[in-house]
Amino acid sequence: MAHRAATFIGTVTMDAIALVDAYPAADERVLARDLVTAGGGPAATAAVAAARAGIADVRFVGAVGADEAGERAIADLTDAGIDVSGVRRIEGEPTASSVIIVDHGSGTRAICGRPGPRLTLDAEQLALVGDAGWVHVDHVGWPALTGAGLTPTTTERSRISVDAGNPIEDFSPKGVDLFVPTEAALARMYGDGDLPALLDAALGAGARTVVATRGGAGAVAATEDGQRVDVPAHRGAVLSTLGAGDVFHGALLAAVLRDSAHATALADAVRYATVAAGLSCRALDGRSGIPSHDEIVAHLPAH
Repeated sequence: MAHRAATFIGTVTMDAIALVDAYPAADERVLARDLVTAGGGPAATAAVAAARAGIADVRFVGAVGADEAGERAIADLTDAGIDVSGVRRIEGEPTASSVIIVDHGSGTRAICGRPGPRLTLDAEQLALVGDAGWVHVDHVGWPALTGAGLTPTTTERSRISVDAGNPIEDFSPKGVDLFVPTEAALARMYGDGDLPALLDAALGAGARTVVATRGGAGAVAATEDGQRVDVPAHRGAVLSTLGAGDVFHGALLAAVLRDSAHATALADAVRYATVAAGLSCRALDGRSGIPSHDEIVAHLPAH
């Protein structure tokens, strides 16, 4: 029987987000159209997206400070139906936080972030890895996983998904089941070739499936057995692109996990994730606009 649990390891943040008509210049004061405080972080937001997409057993493993922001971060994940038994409160350390300015005209954003506590996995957290069907890590989760001696070749029961949008020191995709960088991240890793050549380079380095996200241009995927997929972006209202990539990761993993017994076509899974990411852009923060599974399915025919 397939293990249908998904464990997400990495960053959770509390973010202050302002929507402005234009980025302020030095020493300039601008009025915000809106200002919200919300949870964020690549792995944590991906976990929320997977839960909204209907995956029943979603766990998050990470670290927060023993502070008010940490308690709110944990409460937000709990409210999303996520198992937070793998979150550790670290005394004397602040919870990761960001101040984010979103340009109303373009939907782009500028981020100033403060990192949170260093993540080191204990035995209980490792148990949440060992019995999961899939384990998804971001740039903080990968070094925590490998620092515990776990790699794609040593996790006997779990398949590994990696969000490589942010740089990961000494990272290799060898043995990674689902390697999901941005197009820019692929270029940082493998040079300035065209996208097909970059995908081939990642496959040549040992990734089993590569899905390169391209923002408003959609996503392109390739597999070690020769599949190639090019999926356009979902077109809809865009207030902010904050967290859209993280939503893509969570929805993609949900699509793969839900239908793993039926060998869902890669194109269908990428299309599902693209629609989820596009719909999430209707909200200022990275989470409140994340769609449900039914909402994603309702928008698929128009994509």
